Amino acid sequence: MSARVAASPSVAPVAPGGMSATRVPWQAKYLLLALIWGSSFLLMKVGLRTMAPLQISGLRIFAGTATLLALLAVTGGRLPRERRVWGHLAVSGIFLTALPFSLFAAGEVRVSSALAGIGNATTPLVAVFFALVLLPSDRLSARKLAAVLIGFVGVVVIMQPWESTGRPDLLGFGMTLVAGASYGLGWTYNRRFLGGADLGGLSMPTALLLVGSALMVPVLLVWWLVSRDTYAAPWSGHVDLEGGGVLLPLLCVLGLGVVGTGLAYMLQFDVVRAAGATVSTTVTYLIPVVSVLLGVVVLDEHLAWPQLLGAAIVLVSAIVIGLPARRPKAA
Repeated sequence: MSARVAASPSVAPVAPGGMSATRVPWQAKYLLLALIWGSSFLLMKVGLRTMAPLQISGLRIFAGTATLLALLAVTGGRLPRERRVWGHLAVSGIFLTALPFSLFAAGEVRVSSALAGIGNATTPLVAVFFALVLLPSDRLSARKLAAVLIGFVGVVVIMQPWESTGRPDLLGFGMTLVAGASYGLGWTYNRRFLGGADLGGLSMPTALLLVGSALMVPVLLVWWLVSRDTYAAPWSGHVDLEGGGVLLPLLCVLGLGVVGTGLAYMLQFDVVRAAGATVSTTVTYLIPVVSVLLGVVVLDEHLAWPQLLGAAIVLVSAIVIGLPARRPKAA
């Protein structure tokens, strides 16, 4: 999650509420962010052994909300008070928390964690189109247009629609693509309607997760009413068919919420203050690399060569989109 904060290189960054930032180099925090968010797909895959997708997204959001509320209190921050701001947060909260978290977990029921991480890499590609609608000042350069088109060619290569067997589950991978697109829409909406809002520090991510928590309560209740034959209560799990018990999946999802959805926001805040928002957003390019490596090494997952080739095409396209625009030379 990006924060619009800048700090002078000659001044030590100060966290909200007057707390001094740690002296850990921002480069170390940057790499830690890539590892945390890249491993989230592995944690969801393990959580699915005993939990339903909506249970995973709900517990993830609840744990992340509690973590950020505690951090916000420690740092002396406050939540926004304006009704207009909360109205826009309610919209962006859908696309930045409840919807993508649920779709990624549901998609991993059908596809590997490595492939789900690749689906997340499409966020910059889709964000370009949403920016054209919501941000009239943004112009689609020829370079960006070419990168987007090539990126979607990479998605087609991953899906292999010309194959009847051996290709990824289209519904499962499609869910991860919609989840990645949801991030693109949510961040563009934030930039359009909340760019001038004085939220500061951890206020925005905390408010977003609060909205996500409020959304997940009725969603989980409706899901449970439909699934009462399988789950005795909204928090009841199912039997681990691999015989590993419920403790490890539960700890993985709690870690996903506390570390991957809570503490990671604080890390990114420090990176933004030290290196700028532009550098901070490039962590998106490392997330699929981490997810693929962990999926292959830890879970013994396998990707066919079309998935690897398509992933490389998508990543290169996303990097090209993120490059700064060329400035015309002075006469």
